[in-house]
Amino acid sequence: MTDWPNSGGVGPRPDPTRAMPTPQRGDHHGGHGGYGGYDGRAGYDSGYNTGQVYTAGSGRGTGPGGGYGGTRPAPDWGRRLKVGSVTLLAVLLVWSVGTYFWADSKLRREIDLSTVIDRPEKGEGTTYLIVGSDSREGMSDEEKKELHTGSAEGKRTDSMILLHDGPQGVTMVSLPRDSWVTIPEFKGSESGRTFPSRGAAKLNASYSMDGATLLVRTVEYNTGLRIDHYAEIGFGGFAEIVDAVGGVEMDIPRDIKDKKSGADFKKGRQTLNGAEALAFVRNRYEAGSDLERTKNQQKFLAALANQTATPSTVLNPFRLYPTMGAGLDTLIVDEEMGLFDLASMFWAMKDVTGGEGVSMNMPIAGAAPQGSLKWDMPKVKQLVEQLKNGEKVTVRGE
Repeated sequence: MTDWPNSGGVGPRPDPTRAMPTPQRGDHHGGHGGYGGYDGRAGYDSGYNTGQVYTAGSGRGTGPGGGYGGTRPAPDWGRRLKVGSVTLLAVLLVWSVGTYFWADSKLRREIDLSTVIDRPEKGEGTTYLIVGSDSREGMSDEEKKELHTGSAEGKRTDSMILLHDGPQGVTMVSLPRDSWVTIPEFKGSESGRTFPSRGAAKLNASYSMDGATLLVRTVEYNTGLRIDHYAEIGFGGFAEIVDAVGGVEMDIPRDIKDKKSGADFKKGRQTLNGAEALAFVRNRYEAGSDLERTKNQQKFLAALANQTATPSTVLNPFRLYPTMGAGLDTLIVDEEMGLFDLASMFWAMKDVTGGEGVSMNMPIAGAAPQGSLKWDMPKVKQLVEQLKNGEKVTVRGE
């Protein structure tokens, strides 16, 4: 045996021309079984590769089943649902907050009730004074012609309604504009000066003298009922709201035709657009009396509220925004009135439609000077006491 340099061992020099034995799968010399290029001699790696390919099931994979790719894990639907719900709630919250501030910024808080003097004590519930004025503000000549409003300057009260939301339910009381009342001492809304009583006059005269604050003062003085909130809308705004909600369905009790208001209806159930609705609530001469007219106004306002305060309007942005935009742009309210107060007012009117409230005219005792109407003061006093004390209303008007 001859040592050969740098061999680290003793043995014959290998013959480079001699073929290397082919590794066999069953050869376990050295414990390697011939894989990885081992030639069967212990610890010797010839660098030979048999060309085997590792596939799924060879034990070298990382996924289930041993393959490199493996099987994708099943989707976590519970987690996806949770993430989707949180995202939806976040979107609704942002939308709700944005809508609130947008609508709140459009409210015209122009009436300062703090200037009203000698106010009655507050009773149970909340009382709103809702006024429809004949203001033509913002209306074009074409719109005035279409709505049969004429072109009178300034504005006057066309309808007045007390709406009381109390522990025993909702009560809607119309105040005929021709009511014969006392216009008391008052403080001027602009001058701040105190003016003496103007004596007896028609109720709508108080509004003509010094606007909303004197009207509130006059109603409080003659009824003893404190007004918590004031809301006023003109002709144009009224028609816009009706059109924005897609019209209001009404059951017309008889054929109506009135040239001055533009009313022209056949008896029966039908949907009124803005112009038709305005004609219906303004119809006075054909109705025969202011009392009949106020009944029509109550019916329509309740129907409008019933149609507006519904999920199909509140939850549909394509109806909600036009409706709110039309109403808030022309609605004048007191400085303390917020959106929640306004919503409460509409829901209260809706209750009247649903049969959960009382609608009536102010009790009337008969005729008074200048073709006006005299209130039945004993009944008025009883009505106001029931409202202030949160009792069930038993008084009924004409």
